[in-house]
Amino acid sequence: MDRPRLCVIGVGLIGGSLARSARARGLVGEIVGCSRDEGQLRQALALGVIDRYQTQPEAAVAGADLVVLAVPVGAMGEIYQRIHPHLEPTAVVTDVGSVKGAVIDQVREAVGAVPARFVPGHPIAGTEKSGVAASFDGLFDGRCTILTPVPESDPAATAQVRALWTGVGAQVVEMDPRRHDEVLAATSHLPHLLAYGLVDMLARMEEHREIFRYAAGGFRDFTRIASSDPVMWRDICLHNRAAIVPLLRRFAAELEGLARDMEQGRGQALHETFARAKAARDRYTQNQE
Repeated sequence: MDRPRLCVIGVGLIGGSLARSARARGLVGEIVGCSRDEGQLRQALALGVIDRYQTQPEAAVAGADLVVLAVPVGAMGEIYQRIHPHLEPTAVVTDVGSVKGAVIDQVREAVGAVPARFVPGHPIAGTEKSGVAASFDGLFDGRCTILTPVPESDPAATAQVRALWTGVGAQVVEMDPRRHDEVLAATSHLPHLLAYGLVDMLARMEEHREIFRYAAGGFRDFTRIASSDPVMWRDICLHNRAAIVPLLRRFAAELEGLARDMEQGRGQALHETFARAKAARDRYTQNQE
C-alpha cells in the first residue's frame, strides 16, 4: 500500500517538525506544504521538509490523505471552511492548536457541524523559536500529545491520528476538550503570560538596559518563553480567556499575599510558601527533566 500523502498547512516549528519526523520514520509519502508566507515555503522546500508547496489551502489539500492544520488558533475556522469542499472523502484532518474548545467551535461554525474525520489534537512540545528553520526531527520524542475527539469523531480517524503521533515518538492521551483547555491554561498559557508581562514591565523601566545587562541564568530560564511567537500567543490567550482570566486574577491575589508577607516581615509564611512550592515541583517533575 502506498504511504499516505501528508499536507501541512502552516509549515513552522510544529508543522515542520512533524513533517520532518514523519518522513524520517517512513510514516508518509509525499509531503505538501502550505502557508501565506511563500518565503517560508521556499525555505521548507530547500531544507527538504516538504516535497512541494501551494500557497492556497484549497489546492494544497487536493489528493491528501492526512491534513494537519498548524496555523494560529484564530485562523482555524477560516482555513477549515476553505479546504472543506476540496478534501478527499477519506481524508483525515487534525490540528495542533493549544486551545481545543475554540477550534472545535470554529470548525462547527465554518461548515455547520464537526466533520466525522476531523480529530482535534495538541502536541505538548515546542521551543521559544518559530519558523521552519527551527523545526527538527525528534521534537516530539517522549512528549505528550493530547487528542480531544468529540462525539462526532470517527473512531477510525482518531486511530489514524493517534498512529501518526505515536509514530513520531509522542505519548498520546485523550481528554475532554474543556478539561484540556483548563489544564493548559494553568500549565502553559498562564506561564507564558507571566513571562511576557515581566519582560515587558522591565523593558519599560528607565533603567532597563542595566537590568537586562545583569540578568543571570534564572531570569533567562524563566523568561525564555517570552521569545515565542506573539501572534500565536495572542490568539491562544484570547480564545482561552474564559479559563485563563480567573487563574490570572487568582495569581495576582497570591502575589499580593506575598507582598504583604514581605512588608510585614512574616518570614515563616514566606518559608512555608516556598517549601510547599519546592516540594510540589520536585514531586511532579521527578523523572521529567
